[in-house]
Amino acid sequence: MGGFRMFLKGLGVFILESFAMVLAAFVASLAFPSPFDDEGWGWIAFVSLVPVFYVINRTRWSHAPFLGLVYGFMFYIFYNYWLSTFHPLAILIAPILESVQYMVLFPVLKSATSLFGKRSHVVQAFFYVAYLYLTQQGFLGYPYGNLSSAVTSFRTLIQIADITGIWGICLVMTLTQTLAAKMLVEHGLSAYYVDVMLVVSLYLAMLIYGMFAIWRYECQEPDRIVRIASVQHSADSWEGGDATYRRNFETLTALTEEALEEEPDLVAWSETAFVPSVTWNMQYPITPARYRLTKEFVDFGLSMPVPLVTGNPESVIADESLPPVLSDGTMNWKKYNTVILFADGQVRQTYRKQHLVPFTEHFPYEKELPWLYELLLANDYNWWEEGYEETVFHYDGYSFSTPICFEDTFGYISAGFVANGADFLLNMTNDVWSGAVPAEVQHMQLAVFRAIENRRPLVRSTNSGISCMVTTTGEVVDPMEPFTQSWHIYEVPIVEDAGLTFYTMFPDLFAKLFTIIAFSCLAFGIGRRLYS
Repeated sequence: MGGFRMFLKGLGVFILESFAMVLAAFVASLAFPSPFDDEGWGWIAFVSLVPVFYVINRTRWSHAPFLGLVYGFMFYIFYNYWLSTFHPLAILIAPILESVQYMVLFPVLKSATSLFGKRSHVVQAFFYVAYLYLTQQGFLGYPYGNLSSAVTSFRTLIQIADITGIWGICLVMTLTQTLAAKMLVEHGLSAYYVDVMLVVSLYLAMLIYGMFAIWRYECQEPDRIVRIASVQHSADSWEGGDATYRRNFETLTALTEEALEEEPDLVAWSETAFVPSVTWNMQYPITPARYRLTKEFVDFGLSMPVPLVTGNPESVIADESLPPVLSDGTMNWKKYNTVILFADGQVRQTYRKQHLVPFTEHFPYEKELPWLYELLLANDYNWWEEGYEETVFHYDGYSFSTPICFEDTFGYISAGFVANGADFLLNMTNDVWSGAVPAEVQHMQLAVFRAIENRRPLVRSTNSGISCMVTTTGEVVDPMEPFTQSWHIYEVPIVEDAGLTFYTMFPDLFAKLFTIIAFSCLAFGIGRRLYS
């Protein structure tokens, strides 16, 4: 009977802890743009993990992985709710994958309490930041939900990103919360005065550096201004067919002709703004209507008085020993998500997207997971080929690179472009499918750091939002109203010989150092426990 009562007591504790994780996940999601506020309540990110670490520190070992499962799943359900508008599978895939990762993370965080005692909160902070970094790597890399992206409105605080990237910011924010949870568990401050003073000192150092950096870069005089006309045509990307492509093209050209009256230096459309592949349809005019529309698009681009940069799928022959159309009617092609530059009467350069969105744009495990491959195919998922070149476009004495959509959420990609000579970044995005302003703001908040990390201006030219310019200090300038057809001229300052930031030269170095520290601590703690 006593054993049964203990079981019921343990079950009751677990249910209470699980409820606490659901509530903590909901509150944490409110730090980011949500249905309750399009901008999010960023201050919540400074405290949202305190209850999570508090529960981890107090819970039983047997509860830890399941609590991680609950928290990870519910946070991404709340935070990425808009994925349901992309596809019913998407709103399940992301939370399930994240919940499995949290299922591993929570026991690792719990291990710090027994392996490191009084200083477990320090080790937990390194463990958590290492987790954030590792889960952005490889095929499943997913930067959404990172603490730093919730605090872009605290502009002075995030200037340190040009040295540490987002990782130094994440570490300080996490350390504050692991320390607070530790003090709550031990019911006091007396033993942690030094730790508190350290955290306060770190914040003060970040603020002082931030004030200096903002002053420095806002006082910097540009050598020239490049006026970019960003065209936002707000078209439904799910609607296909030649009639739709023509209607979208007519909208784009009409908006562009209006913008040209302001004499921009460059016109930018969005990712896949013009859907029929120029490379394919001009070389293989298999469908007359598609060829005619593509020819009109090419003629328009070539006739413009200034360069046009636009997204356009690039299709090329997959098997050169076979004809473009196979005997079963399918196309013998492979496709890239591409940006093309029309200038001086020709297609000057192209860029192929390097980092594709997992599952929705890329799935490389057909042989290893055939059942999942077939399931995705059956649900209308289609994939692109990966590009491998960090292309820098050059025109009229200035240079720029075009991270495509999801790519502006990864720091190392933009750092590679700038290291190769880009004077500014021009992100081409199509988020219209989300149907939600918070989804578009979440994406934009992640992109803000690319301008700070590299101290290069960033222009976002999107289908439906958030089209804007981000200055080198992270200020968002003149965002267009989401889900509207419009255009805007952004005056992009170019500084010759601007130099490279520490982050640009050594992208994610601090994340790698923090990860090494985390694994070293874990190995040391386990080794000490085994041999003590």
